Amino acid sequence: MKLFSTSCVSLSLLALAATGYSAAPRQSPEKPALSAQAASPAPGGRLPNSIQIIRRDTVAQVKGEASIFVGSVLITPLYKAAGPRRAEGASVTFAPGARSAWHSHPAGQTLIVTSGNGWVQEWGGEKKPFKAGDVIWTPPGVKHWHGATATDSMTHVAIQEQVDGKVVNWMELVTDKQYGSCCPLSP
Repeated sequence: MKLFSTSCVSLSLLALAATGYSAAPRQSPEKPALSAQAASPAPGGRLPNSIQIIRRDTVAQVKGEASIFVGSVLITPLYKAAGPRRAEGASVTFAPGARSAWHSHPAGQTLIVTSGNGWVQEWGGEKKPFKAGDVIWTPPGVKHWHGATATDSMTHVAIQEQVDGKVVNWMELVTDKQYGSCCPLSP
């Protein structure tokens, strides 16, 4: 279970990277910040040729921008696409009632729900509930949103691949009317 939780936290950082946020390492008196080699690709955009560990306490959380999220959202970057790696990932935590804007992903997106309850909705479709342990796949180009229910917080790890340097196409915010329509409060 600890390995699963650690993996989920790592994948959560992926979601942040997918939103376009950068993770500036933070300094701690007890622990040094990430080395330049681990924090970014080597010259020429390549990853180092050895195993790298990005320590959880060296990555700063950032608040989700009001232009692409409604409500309180914290994003923890996990990793960026670089060199041969095409995927990016982040952990995203939504307070009750918080949600993403409508968006799509050029190569699709996988969400691994690590805690709480949430909703996901495809443009023109019904809002669908999900809970911790669920995995959500959204195909390439599908306009959608996801977030916490009105009464529960929710954290997911978001994983998406780059296409022509992009992992997400942000659109308009989800209105309160869109968010409140249809479904029960929790899955």
